[in-house]
Amino acid sequence: MKIAVSYLKSKNTQEETIKKIEQTSADFIHVDLMDGKFVEKNNIDLKLLAKLLKNTSKKLDLHLMTQDVEPYLEELKKLNPEYITFHIESSCNVEKTIKQIKTSNIKVGIALKPNSQIDLLKPYLTELDQILIMSVEPGRGGQSFMPQIIPKLEEIRSLQKRYHFQINIDGGINEETIKQVKDHVDIIVSGSFICEAENYEKQIEKLRK
Repeated sequence: MKIAVSYLKSKNTQEETIKKIEQTSADFIHVDLMDGKFVEKNNIDLKLLAKLLKNTSKKLDLHLMTQDVEPYLEELKKLNPEYITFHIESSCNVEKTIKQIKTSNIKVGIALKPNSQIDLLKPYLTELDQILIMSVEPGRGGQSFMPQIIPKLEEIRSLQKRYHFQINIDGGINEETIKQVKDHVDIIVSGSFICEAENYEKQIEKLRK
């Protein structure tokens, strides 16, 4: 199981948080991008993002919580991310967006809100490298894990046997809630559990146990 660290909610500045993540064994930096339309918060500043991530050696897992996706893709591709993930509930043309991301040899993911149905993803399963299941409502760090998503994880895991995507989960993951999901996922996103602690690596080790 791989670990992606989100710096959305931290006791340190973004610059300090990213530097601290760099010093850990985390597999990815998870970057949450919000437009003020799909979710209330707006934090998209692509110039600032490029500056923040300029010297990172960690792989980047970009998560677009945006109503539109296409306007951001060209700039985000310049970051050379491992994954660009967008929401199935956005207003984008899903097939077109998948192709746009893949033309740059970037892996593509689709995210699913807690109350959205897996059937929405089924037309695209052969094309996906990652499915991101939200275990909180998107847009705000520090929320509590929603255990009602576990049957969804189990269903996605059963579908995975016929395809080649990774399963990622994001929202409320800590040393307790990870016990409920670790058998069903390949990647976990953890934010405040790690970034509001003094010792990031110690928190990551708790998740890896």
